[in-house]
Amino acid sequence: LVQGCRFPSGGGRIAPGAMPWSHRWIGNPLFSKLVRWWFRAPIHDVYCGMRGFTKALYDRLNLRCTGMEFATEMIIKSSLYGVRMAEVPITLHRDGRVAHAPHLKTLRDGWRTLRFFLMYSPRRLFLLPGAVLIGLGLAGYAVAMPHMSIRSVSFDAHTLLVSTLALLLGYQAVLMGLFVKTFAAQEGLSPEDPVVARLAEFVTLDKGLLIGALMFLAGLALLGATVRQWYAAGFGPLNYQYTMRLAIPGAALAALGFQTLLSSFMLGILNMRRR
Repeated sequence: LVQGCRFPSGGGRIAPGAMPWSHRWIGNPLFSKLVRWWFRAPIHDVYCGMRGFTKALYDRLNLRCTGMEFATEMIIKSSLYGVRMAEVPITLHRDGRVAHAPHLKTLRDGWRTLRFFLMYSPRRLFLLPGAVLIGLGLAGYAVAMPHMSIRSVSFDAHTLLVSTLALLLGYQAVLMGLFVKTFAAQEGLSPEDPVVARLAEFVTLDKGLLIGALMFLAGLALLGATVRQWYAAGFGPLNYQYTMRLAIPGAALAALGFQTLLSSFMLGILNMRRR
């Protein structure tokens, strides 16, 4: 793939008035930097339409986009598949056409580009935010379960509740990331992720079902202990400082186990290779 570059950072030149200032100084440089940072593409002008490529490469990339994302899809997928890429400095002159106004819309097209970048980067869209949320949830459990106090801040049942929300959201985000990476590899949208491939070999459908069932049963056991406490109190008022330390983790484990059960089946379906 040979790509033209109109920006001085890639050796090119932009004639006065040839490009709107927002495109020249904000939009294009920002997305060009993102495509280098996120996808390791050696490109300094991501929107340049002057490019050359072989028919074999075009067939291999199996491009799907039909709108303006088509150009960035070609660059991203070429980089993901390790295609040889090069930039050639060019000069952008002022557009002399007067038949119609420019068809580019700065905010709309910028959002479409960012949206496409995120869809092709499930690690940043799903996995990293999910991992952060899970980490925050576990940290909340670590200080709330023993009812710790740090200086004048006391961590109790409310911290457990918010931590459970972080765990559930984070776990769901991580699962979505695994779904997307598996689907993208099966459909040829991106190369197979070696980490996800090794994880799929280690955590099989049966193992996932077993882990999910154990988590679900552990959650039910904690919820059952809460009911027993309620029964011992004659179904009257409870010591919520104690019982919520059973009820909230029990609900969290039951929900995470149920998610694991369904997600194991989902990943099993996605990994069924076509004949």
